[in-house]
Amino acid sequence: QVQLVESGGGTVQAGGSLRLSCAASGRTFRGYTMGWFRQAPGKEREFVAASTWNGVTTVYADSVKGRFTSSRDNSETAVYLQLNTLKPEDTAVYYCSQGHRGLVPIIFSPAYDYWGQGTQVTVSS
Repeated sequence: QVQLVESGGGTVQAGGSLRLSCAASGRTFRGYTMGWFRQAPGKEREFVAASTWNGVTTVYADSVKGRFTSSRDNSETAVYLQLNTLKPEDTAVYYCSQGHRGLVPIIFSPAYDYWGQGTQVTVSS
């Protein structure tokens, strides 16, 4: 059974930074696609960042490009999302996810098999 557990959320002022972590148990991220999504109150879940199964390519939503950075640790048992220059519109619950190689593009949630429980990020103006 694969479990993903996020941590690192919190409340920061606009312009601040946070680092989210996602720890995997039952299966590492090695050889699997990993993604970050977020959901704000009253809105649908949206893509934030994702990297391919081999870690070679990472893509970002336009709204976070240049501010957020996704990475994996060397053991590939954890992934991280560095959030810089935060804006109030970044306020949301952030989810990490893990998926297998397939035909669904990694920017879409159906590409993922496992999801964490989410961690709240609140950015005050």
